[in-house]
Amino acid sequence: MNQFALTEEQGALVARVRRIAEEELGALSESGAPGRVNRPLIKALGTRGLLETLFGGADGGRKAAAMDLCLLRETLAAVNTEAETALALQGLGSYPFLLFGSDEVVARWRPRVASGDAVAAFALSEAGAGSDAGALELRAEPDGDGWTLHGEKCWISNGPEADVYSVFARTTEGARARGVTAFVVPGDSAGLSGEALDMISPHPIGRVVFDGVRVGPGDVLGEVDRGFGVAMRTLDLFRPSVGAFALGMAQAALDEAVAHTTTRTAFGGVLADQQAVSHTLADMALRLEASRLLVYSAASAYDAGAAPEEITRRSAMAKLDATETAQFVVDAAVQLVGARALQRGHILEHLYRDVRAPRIYEGASEVQRTIIGRSLTRPAR
Repeated sequence: MNQFALTEEQGALVARVRRIAEEELGALSESGAPGRVNRPLIKALGTRGLLETLFGGADGGRKAAAMDLCLLRETLAAVNTEAETALALQGLGSYPFLLFGSDEVVARWRPRVASGDAVAAFALSEAGAGSDAGALELRAEPDGDGWTLHGEKCWISNGPEADVYSVFARTTEGARARGVTAFVVPGDSAGLSGEALDMISPHPIGRVVFDGVRVGPGDVLGEVDRGFGVAMRTLDLFRPSVGAFALGMAQAALDEAVAHTTTRTAFGGVLADQQAVSHTLADMALRLEASRLLVYSAASAYDAGAAPEEITRRSAMAKLDATETAQFVVDAAVQLVGARALQRGHILEHLYRDVRAPRIYEGASEVQRTIIGRSLTRPAR
């Protein structure tokens, strides 16, 4: 991994995470059932202290460091994508209540999520509200001093098995993004159910049904009708780290392509002697390095407390460029390695499937371009 701009402590974090991923997490990843939450793996991430690092360390409180999150995800992804995704989903599902929940909510759930004893989920998407998050239809109907939730969420990672959900529901009709409220909802709440969806993703994704699930005023994250901001603040933090996840996969693909082309003999020499091959490797490395700098820049801006509009723009750029680059790098690696790269069990076959989804979730590439474009044109109007 490139060490540009990393402190000594960050370098040590990368080395520790890589050692744990290589030596301790592989067997746990292989033991999980397809489409189900791998609780032993999540617990191991907690026991090894990686989930605690996700929350700023044992004394982190409500702290969430974007650069540490990126380093965790990039390092794990280069070795073990299932462990990376399990860790990332713990953060995505719990950062809304970490950042916006009451002290009681944080005290109840943060220790359990950080230890790996509770599985978290981020419940924003719906069948009719993916990229258009302002079109949410899950209803929060007034009920005494609280609300009851009615409707469904779809394509929810860790659903419907999660122990705690950050849920976004409509509290004011016709107000689009201005009428959404965020709630923390325990997974064992009465009226909460769902089903797993059969996806090609390496982690569980499901449909979650809310049939009169009751939430109270203490379950509100942030303010009533301002939950859209809770979602966007969480995504601003997480989008650079989605790019970091993509970087880890791209690095693994590049490493595999280099290993293959420098040992495979063809046309009287090794493949890497062919100019077409060496130039492809050069393009892969160039785009990967440029994307890494964008990701680190976005994470640094978040940690430095940059203006919200700058954080949003940089996060969108980092996520867009890194995920598109990873798709290119993995596809190019498959082309260089050839048919064996698509054989079940080959690292590139695995990466070829995993690399596609990051261009869709947490804001599709087209959404990121819209965010970037608006950041340029709005100030000029």
